[in-house]
Amino acid sequence: MSHLTDLPVWAGVLVCGLTLVGAAIALIGATGLLRLSNFYERLHAPTLATSGGVLLISIASIICFAVLQSRWVFHEILIIVFVVVTTPVTLMLLGQAALYRDRVEEQRGVPLKQRPPREDPAEQE
Repeated sequence: MSHLTDLPVWAGVLVCGLTLVGAAIALIGATGLLRLSNFYERLHAPTLATSGGVLLISIASIICFAVLQSRWVFHEILIIVFVVVTTPVTLMLLGQAALYRDRVEEQRGVPLKQRPPREDPAEQE
């Protein structure tokens, strides 16, 4: 048998609610990946929604196992930390790589790289 039968009703409702909302948010992010028109728009929906979905599902798992007292919640905390740290970095790296590619291919609508203004040697004296 499962130990989940020992879970109180209030905790079961909370865990189910958080899990369903987290799964719905992750589904919205996946749908955004399919529905949005260009690469730059497609970057934001999955990264933001997946982070939110994973966060809610991990919180539900923390609550479940904390109430059951069957194991430490260290795994979920590590998952939350890794997702929160790696998702923005991945978003920035993918965006910068796509922007570089589009600049090299000289696609329309891509802003040119701004260069710092040159310092006049006469002004330094």
